[in-house]
Amino acid sequence: MAVVGCTLALGVGAVLRRNELAAGDAQMDRRSAAATTAVQFETRRYIDTLRNTAAAVGAQQDLTAADFTTITAPLRAMALAGATSISLVVPAGNGEVARVQQLWRDRGLTGLDLRPHGSGDHAFSVLVTELDAISSTAGLDMMQAAAPAAALAEARRSRQIAVSDTYQLLVDRALPSEQRQNSFALAAPVYQGAEQSFLGWMLLGVRGQDFMGDMLTAVGPGLRDLVLQADDADGLLVTMASVHHPEAGSADLRRTVEIPVANSTWALRLSADRRTLPGADTGQPLTVAAGGLVVTLLLTSLIWVLATGRDRARSRVHAATSKLAAEQTAASRQAALLRAVLDSISDGVGVIGPNGNFLLHNPAARGLLGREEDAVGGTDSWQQHFGLYRADGVTAFPVEEMPLVRALGGESVDHVEMVVRNSTHPDGRVLSVSARPVDTSGGLRGAVAVFHDITDRKRVETELRGFAGVVAHDLKAPLTLVSAYGELVTEALDDLAAGAGAPTLEQARKGTAKVLHGAARMQRLITELLDYTAARDATLRVERLSMRALVDDVVVTRTDSPDHQAVSRPDVFVGPLPDVYADPVLLRQVIDNLVGNAIKYTPPGQPARIDITARTDEDGGVRVRIADRGIGIPDGEHAAVFDSFHRASNGTAHPGTGLGLAICRRIVERHGGHIDAGPNPGGGTIFAFTLPGSVAYGPEPAHAPVLDAVPAS
Repeated sequence: MAVVGCTLALGVGAVLRRNELAAGDAQMDRRSAAATTAVQFETRRYIDTLRNTAAAVGAQQDLTAADFTTITAPLRAMALAGATSISLVVPAGNGEVARVQQLWRDRGLTGLDLRPHGSGDHAFSVLVTELDAISSTAGLDMMQAAAPAAALAEARRSRQIAVSDTYQLLVDRALPSEQRQNSFALAAPVYQGAEQSFLGWMLLGVRGQDFMGDMLTAVGPGLRDLVLQADDADGLLVTMASVHHPEAGSADLRRTVEIPVANSTWALRLSADRRTLPGADTGQPLTVAAGGLVVTLLLTSLIWVLATGRDRARSRVHAATSKLAAEQTAASRQAALLRAVLDSISDGVGVIGPNGNFLLHNPAARGLLGREEDAVGGTDSWQQHFGLYRADGVTAFPVEEMPLVRALGGESVDHVEMVVRNSTHPDGRVLSVSARPVDTSGGLRGAVAVFHDITDRKRVETELRGFAGVVAHDLKAPLTLVSAYGELVTEALDDLAAGAGAPTLEQARKGTAKVLHGAARMQRLITELLDYTAARDATLRVERLSMRALVDDVVVTRTDSPDHQAVSRPDVFVGPLPDVYADPVLLRQVIDNLVGNAIKYTPPGQPARIDITARTDEDGGVRVRIADRGIGIPDGEHAAVFDSFHRASNGTAHPGTGLGLAICRRIVERHGGHIDAGPNPGGGTIFAFTLPGSVAYGPEPAHAPVLDAVPAS
């Protein structure tokens, strides 16, 4: 009795504790998402403000100090947290300093004094609007610090806003070291006139802690630490802003989120004490376990007291308690067996009582329905609570036609398809539901239902239907062409045999060319179908390889094609690329498809512009980005382009089968990675895919080579 009672009490306590741990993780995920959204919103606000200001400055024909003051005056009222000043920075060669200084003195800056740093090219701040009333940078040479100099160069190269690496602002270097902050600068290129002549850059300096400190404090109640990090000039992650709550306890929950900002990526790190999060540490498991142990102790003590009575009473009590213990043990075993069976099966099982309230849901059912808590209010609340729809995914499922409701009325229901779509399953899950009536205690009727997830089967059926239709259509067109021109050749030969005259050489060449063209189209489709199958079924031959060498080979092959004239030769930039562990043949196919698409989908008459970069994550994984300035992908189709035979509806008519990106996704996923696509600010598309770290395949060498960023063209 004591063993069974203690086991049950401790088991229930363990289950409740597991639920508390899951609740803590969910609370941490929600707070991480809220903090990430706040950081993204704030950085976009600063970038949009700088972009609009740069456009207004570029619209001036002959910019003067008065014009600049008028344009930037509204920024003072915006109270941009952490912003020190916004300035116009203009380039000047080593021998042009005096000319540039006199030019801007003539435009109203009579006291301007340009202070060059070193020899070579310079970039001076000439027009400055102070946003914190203390930070004036007029006349400073921004080339004296590596971080803003690199940001200015990147902004001019990409014609987009660029964010600098983390550094201490030039205006802050006179402050005591304890008052300096890790900061950054946003640079936007400024172009004037219809000819888009380059004037300079708009540069916005921002102190990191002042920029994000108040925001992180606002979104961080209940969290112990929030740390925003970014790369410095040496490529090392340093803290830009942080909020620490020592009273929040120890940190046993941690999250790290990557946030893209312009041309860089910041890292947001969060930590919290599980005990401070709602529902994560209520003490209920300990209370339930202690209560169960106390009840077990009392029952055990009572049995012991009865067992020490008279002999006859002792024998009767012994017999009764033995029988009770045996029945309890049997019942516990049956209950444990039933629970184990229900918990282990992959199909969901749900039981309702006569009033329509759920009596039982196994874990699979809760996972499929996407709700841990049961609906309140009987059957009328099921549709809204669980998000139940007909097979079309749009029409709400009528309550009276639901399988469990029909079974509650005495009807047996088999294989009814319904769609479950809610916050847990935003894309929807397709379920096949069968239900039967059951008799509960007292002769009342309940119902039991079995839920089977057929989402993948439906997806495969849809894919197979589309696959068959596209293949049939794409094979039929070239076959029709081959057949038609084959008949023409036959008729010409018949005419020749009948003496009606021979076909000309040009007619024969035209007919055979059409036949060969149709055969080539069929061969290309069949080849891509074989590649599509091989991407899924071919044996992976993983080895350590140089991604830089592989990318250079693809780029040289693509850019040295005789189809590219000198004016339209692709402009490809390749950043530092680490060594990776992958199948060289399959990985080359991924790089070749993505680079080929970037060149192929470029507006006519314009050279393709492609940036290929990579970043190593903390776990050793590698994220590769291929960004282009092509025609782009319409909104809402960035995920669909990886489906088989999908072609973006962007109004262009480029030849292809729609299998290239589907092949890329299969190859990347077989390596344990993920591939996605998104819009490139300013036009074009960014494709990014990940490869797992070396720990998935083997140890890294003691000294890995360091690669420098070298343009490939």
